[in-house]
Amino acid sequence: MNIFVLNSIRFILFVLFQALILNNLEPGLGLYAMIYPLFIFMLPFQMGTVPLMLVSFAFGLVIDSFSNTFGLHASSAVVMAFFRPIIFKWLSPRDGYESVESVNVYSMGGRWFLYSYGTLLLIHHTWFFAIESFKLNEFLWILIKIGLSVPSSFLLSLLVQFIFISNKKVVR
Repeated sequence: MNIFVLNSIRFILFVLFQALILNNLEPGLGLYAMIYPLFIFMLPFQMGTVPLMLVSFAFGLVIDSFSNTFGLHASSAVVMAFFRPIIFKWLSPRDGYESVESVNVYSMGGRWFLYSYGTLLLIHHTWFFAIESFKLNEFLWILIKIGLSVPSSFLLSLLVQFIFISNKKVVR
C-alpha cells in the first residue's frame, strides 16, 4: 500500500479513536489516555523535521477541534515531533534505519520501542499537562497526571500495535 494512503488512513482512524472514544472516557484521578502520539511516532523515518512538525501541527489541530482544547494537542504534538529525530538518532540501531520499512514494535523490537516511544510519550505528556495547568503550585497534580497517563497511554498504544499491525516480517 502506498505510504501516503496508509498514513492518511491512520490519520483518520487515530483522530476518530481519540476524539470519539478516548476523549469521552473519564476514569478520574487525572488519568487521560492519549493514543494519537502513536500516529506521530509511526510516521516514516525518512520524513524531515519540518514536514514532520507541520503534519503533527495539523494533526494536533484536528484533535483540538474535537476536544475543545485550543491548541494544547497541537503544541504537544509539535514538541513531540521536534524531539522525535533527536530521540531516534540517540537510540539508533547499529545498522541504522535504512533497512527498516516501518516504525513499529515488530520492526524495531520491544526494547527500542519502550525507550523511544516511552521517552517521546513522557515529553508529550509533560508538555501537555504543564501547559494545561500553567501553574507552579499544581506541580504535584501535574506529576500525578503524568504518572498515571503515560503508562496507560503506552499500554494502550502497545495494544493497538499488537492488534492492528501484522507481524509478517520481524527484523529484530
